[in-house]
Amino acid sequence: MPDSLAVFTSRMKDLFLTRRFFQLFGVCTGLFVLGFPIGWIFPLAKLVLAGALTLFFFDTYLLFSKKTKIAGERKLPKLLSLGDPNQVQIILKNFSSLDLNLTIVDELPVQFQKRDFEIEKKIRAGETQLFSYELTPVERGEYNFGKIIIYASTSWSLVQRRFEINAGADVGVFPSIIQMKKFELKAFSKTSRQEGIKKIRRLGHSYEFEQIKNYVQGDDYRSVNWKATGRRNELMVNQYEDERSQQIYCVIDKSRVMKMPFNGMSLLDYAINTSLVISNIALQKYDRVGLLSFSDIIGTVIKADRKSGQLNKILNALYKEKEHPLEANYELLYYASRKLILHRSLIFLFTNFESTYALERVLPILRRINKFHLLIPVFFENTEIKDFATGEVHSLEGIYHQTVAQKFVSEKSQMVQQLQQYGIQSILTRPEDLSLNAVNKYLELKARGLI
Repeated sequence: MPDSLAVFTSRMKDLFLTRRFFQLFGVCTGLFVLGFPIGWIFPLAKLVLAGALTLFFFDTYLLFSKKTKIAGERKLPKLLSLGDPNQVQIILKNFSSLDLNLTIVDELPVQFQKRDFEIEKKIRAGETQLFSYELTPVERGEYNFGKIIIYASTSWSLVQRRFEINAGADVGVFPSIIQMKKFELKAFSKTSRQEGIKKIRRLGHSYEFEQIKNYVQGDDYRSVNWKATGRRNELMVNQYEDERSQQIYCVIDKSRVMKMPFNGMSLLDYAINTSLVISNIALQKYDRVGLLSFSDIIGTVIKADRKSGQLNKILNALYKEKEHPLEANYELLYYASRKLILHRSLIFLFTNFESTYALERVLPILRRINKFHLLIPVFFENTEIKDFATGEVHSLEGIYHQTVAQKFVSEKSQMVQQLQQYGIQSILTRPEDLSLNAVNKYLELKARGLI
């Protein structure tokens, strides 16, 4: 008897009354109220109540029958990509002989702060269905998924039964693998110019001859090999390979200036995603890739190499990077560039300058680094200020604020010109366009033989 009581109590915890239940019994209550002044309605009210109770108990019996069973699982990627939509799949099987209406509540990681996430679906008797949705994480780290909770009801929908599927899982959110693959495809595709990747023409043929190949759309017509074309009776071109084994370093400033958020992600996370993209493309180009991070101290140091495990090593290092609340020490960066980066290299320096004063303080150090390496400072447009500077204003105070905003926007352009005066190329970009602009700059410098 105690065991039966425990089972009954456990099942009652999974019983939930629906809106339709309250509507039905609300009608019954209304009929009883009307039955007091209008006598003939009272017997009708009792009849309706009896029918409602019969439906209620029958609906409850169907749902809590031993034959009513739902099983399922959640399928997650091995890791989630930072800042990208990641697909999550839920597979459910209805083992009962009833068609069921389901409300699926997935216990998402706390980082997403979603308290109203649910999916409503209908699943037929004996059917297996796959449901999918997308999540876009904006922080790196470990994410914990909890149970899959399902509220099932029959076509009567007077009550719901709760099913819980223990599908707990921990998944790491790493720098964007999706973005890395996307830009790899674009960078090595002949038709990628339509996707934002610029195809830079080589200046002459100062590169090593690689092979003669069939002409495909996008090849330089000046590379046509007429002798081979005549022999094969089809258009053939000479293919040249870029110089290999050049050193590429991504240097990340992780001081407080990189904490600024845009679209939920910090500037540091944008820089981390782009560092992975650049590293992957450079390795595909047979260059050697390294990583260095700094703030008030030197952080991660990975010497440039192109071993098979280099990209994975960089990925794991980027995953662990955290912002520091202090100012960046550029003197320390210069020291590290002289002691740790031994050969002339292309250095992408991901940082942020919010004023000309901030740039002028470190400009002498940047010039010294640029003497020994090809330095490309990468800093960011403040998109919110830029949008405000070009928007409409309707008050004197608004005009004043817009003038100040326009001054900040103008200062950013002046910084680019100031760096250019000293022979330092730079990238000023919107955070969301960082990877695209950095890849274009790398391919441009590679094609022009400036590395």
